[in-house]
Amino acid sequence: MQIGEVAARTELSLRTIRHYEDTGLVIPSARSQGGFRLYTEADVARLMVIRRMKPLGFTLDQMRDLLDATDRLDADGELTAEEREALLERVRGYEGDALQKIDELRVQLARAEDFAATLRARLNPAPPGPRP
Repeated sequence: MQIGEVAARTELSLRTIRHYEDTGLVIPSARSQGGFRLYTEADVARLMVIRRMKPLGFTLDQMRDLLDATDRLDADGELTAEEREALLERVRGYEGDALQKIDELRVQLARAEDFAATLRARLNPAPPGPRP
């Protein structure tokens, strides 16, 4: 598929996809005779991993490292047991980082909900009742 369809499917801009190509994170699988970038489902899957990592604060180097680890695990055929375990440990590390970020976001969300409730209470004060 061409870059426009990939952009629509991933909800990433053309510029962002080209930037990820420039940084080596996602390289188009082919080029058309006219020179247009062509992407596969695997390329889209890589972009989705990146799209999920970006808002969590992962750096481009971390994204590259995780993609490298998962690529090597998928190619599996030439890995020793030790290499495979080391790659799995790298992926587990990123999973742990993601879980920590989830906890941080939950705290941030709870604070935002409390703040919104405070504002709502100020905007809709309880009607005055009879005084004792």
